[in-house]
Amino acid sequence: MNIEHSNHPQLFGTGLATLAVVAASVGFGLVPYFARSLTAEGMAPHAIAFYRYAFAAIVLLPFVWRGRNQRNPLLWGLAAGMAMGLGWVGYVRAVEVAPVSTAGVLYMTYPVFTLVIAWLMFGDVPQRRAILASLMVVVAALLATSPDVISAQQVPALVLSLAAPLGFAFGINVLVHKLSVLSPVLRIASASLGSVIGLLPLMAATPLAGLVPFTASGWWLVMGIAFGSALVPQLLFTVAAPVIGTARTAIAGSFELPTMFLVGWFAFAEPVGLTQWVACAIVVSAIALTPGRSIRSVAANVALEGEKGVSR
Repeated sequence: MNIEHSNHPQLFGTGLATLAVVAASVGFGLVPYFARSLTAEGMAPHAIAFYRYAFAAIVLLPFVWRGRNQRNPLLWGLAAGMAMGLGWVGYVRAVEVAPVSTAGVLYMTYPVFTLVIAWLMFGDVPQRRAILASLMVVVAALLATSPDVISAQQVPALVLSLAAPLGFAFGINVLVHKLSVLSPVLRIASASLGSVIGLLPLMAATPLAGLVPFTASGWWLVMGIAFGSALVPQLLFTVAAPVIGTARTAIAGSFELPTMFLVGWFAFAEPVGLTQWVACAIVVSAIALTPGRSIRSVAANVALEGEKGVSR
């Protein structure tokens, strides 16, 4: 199958496509497991972010080279990737020191940033349902960061983690408003390459001990975060999302957040109380409320843009 044209609906039935979106969302939700495990081995947060995007950039680099004549949209894609890659460093730092459930809910605030950036930069006035859903996400974030859930020492890392949804929101807006002329895989490739480029200066300034794992298990974790939480899930989303439409994709994609909760619970013995599950339910409800704009990954937005014309 030629992945450059893998968003053709006839390749999947709706049942299989739904399972593919769920599987991709679980892959995205496993990020905290890989990130915290790698930081425990001594790797710097930006090195973990670099590896997550580097393999996708390498695998998809030939598509960037083939599309090099489309310079302007490619530059926008690179800029979006830089913003997402650098922002993701804050998220890795947050899951290192704070509960995974709290960091996960804060990451899911990206719809709020998406609407604000769309309005301020591109004059895209949000609809009422989108505003309501965003307010619901804000309420969930407040619940997840209440004083009975986090300590004062965790606050700086959690504030810094907001750079991740901010960078992702910028990337979504660039995708919708600037990258429509690019093929789906070329959009993913340019964003991945931009993330790698943006993180290179941080990599160059970091001692070797913080750049690479020194155990076999560490390298398996690197492979897991690169393929299991980035490249493969993105491609699954790209193929499957147009088959099932925005509403079902949004609902199936919401499996990411409870996956994060379960990772914290089972992998790191973090208690998940009623407050966290209420926050999770609010976020999932907000996603269902705005199905045309509530998709987890850039890959999904690439796919849905082809179906809807403009999606988040």
